[in-house]
Amino acid sequence: MATRSAATYAPKSTRSAQSGDGTGALEKALDVLDAVGSSPRGLSQSEVAERLDLPRTTVYRLLATLINRGLLRRDPLRKVYCLGFRCFEMAKQAYAMPDLVAAAAAELRALRDLTGETTYLATLDGREVISLERCDGAHSQRSSAALGERKPLHCTSQGKAILSAMSDEARDAIVRELTLKPLTPLTITDRRRLHAELRITRARGYSIDDEEIVLGVRCVGAPVKDSAGEVRGAISVAGPAWRLTRERLELLGPEVAEAARRIGAQLSSTAPANNDSESTVRAILGPWAFHGAHPVVASDGTVYWADTLAPAVRVLDAQGDRELFGANAPIVALLRAEHGLIVVSEQGAIEWRSGQSTPHPWPEGMTLAACTGADRVIWVAVGLPEAGAAIGQLHPDGRLKIFWRIGEPVAALSCWGEDGSVFATAPQSGAILVMTPGQSGVKRLATVPRGSGRLGGLAFDDQGGIWTALCDGWSVVRFTLEGQLDRVIGLPVPCATDVAFRKHAGLRELVVTTQRQSVPIDTLSTAPLSGRLLVARI
Repeated sequence: MATRSAATYAPKSTRSAQSGDGTGALEKALDVLDAVGSSPRGLSQSEVAERLDLPRTTVYRLLATLINRGLLRRDPLRKVYCLGFRCFEMAKQAYAMPDLVAAAAAELRALRDLTGETTYLATLDGREVISLERCDGAHSQRSSAALGERKPLHCTSQGKAILSAMSDEARDAIVRELTLKPLTPLTITDRRRLHAELRITRARGYSIDDEEIVLGVRCVGAPVKDSAGEVRGAISVAGPAWRLTRERLELLGPEVAEAARRIGAQLSSTAPANNDSESTVRAILGPWAFHGAHPVVASDGTVYWADTLAPAVRVLDAQGDRELFGANAPIVALLRAEHGLIVVSEQGAIEWRSGQSTPHPWPEGMTLAACTGADRVIWVAVGLPEAGAAIGQLHPDGRLKIFWRIGEPVAALSCWGEDGSVFATAPQSGAILVMTPGQSGVKRLATVPRGSGRLGGLAFDDQGGIWTALCDGWSVVRFTLEGQLDRVIGLPVPCATDVAFRKHAGLRELVVTTQRQSVPIDTLSTAPLSGRLLVARI
């Protein structure tokens, strides 16, 4: 609906008058960049010369220089000039936003598919918002604002969303300097009314542009905030007012706000507060495991863990790290029992106590994960035939009372909090999920981009921080209970699998299991500790 206005260029005489000594060539080169940039299909040399009223020989020299610097490129088939990749590299560096665009891509497409309307991503640039990404809607008559287009803050859903998420001081400073130009009869031009609108936007979590920038077009937007709580931009859904009624905007608002929250959960803060180097991590002497996992810490600080592929239960105590006993099938989980361990395998479960093992009642089916909650209640996740997982409570007779069903497999379960909440990792989507007994809903606490690694096990520190291992991510990370990433510990191995806390020599330590099986041979030369048990001081 909204279209980009055609670029305008000052006449040659005006440019010369405005240019200082020695800047004429620079002015001409910038005019060439503007002209080519405003033409999506590119321009030929003669078209550039005609549009800018410049001699063809001058244009030839300018084009050659700009191509040499990567700012322009020539399409040899169509024989036209287009913007070079160096322009895009500089734009990304200027806004420091490649992670924002990448994180938002899937959510923009999902919102587009949900609504059928065009979705946008924008960020703040001075006293305007600039469009960074767009997913076109399914209708022939749709919003079509161009990428890179700048719009006012006071009359766009993106601008109002960004302002609403700022601190009071920063927002007030910007609003004071805004020129509240009326672009339609519905544009807000009174600062007191704008402040009231921003307070409402902050309270409900989403903003509305009710035909304030273009008559006949409505938008709903929400701010994107990173893990440090800083606003990084905004997303929006835009379309014709007759399709996006006010009632529909009110229904879509929470969906847009939730999508913006998920985008922000993938973003690291612009200045990470606590990133620890590998120097804080040490390896425990002992044989490596093919696939270490499921660390369990006893009250005396003894650590039990498993090699799931060469099935065996290992123990780390005062005597060091060694094998405790072997298993007949791959180990799926280790759980603390009152006087020993419950070892869960693909063939069921046994209770190991003082060197003796007895069968433990266990549900049929493929066990994905298990954990022990309050009052020694055992929670179990089992695979569903139609894909996904069912999570429930284990009865003493081995029956499973299912509480939740999830559309993808889970890799780990852990319990924390007075309400007995169950946390799970879902590696396919990179999500950390939260489920509360008595509530049927499943909440997505945080999302880890695939490029950061695959989620492994979970552990909680004394402050309620959520730690998880990132396989292929060379690290373990900590999230707050609000879903914000606030700490990263680099590891000397690529594939961490699980985590647990223990107190040793009066200090709090994070125990990390790792795997060796999936690490390429060439990587093992630089990560020889793969498969070993690691310990990090916290």
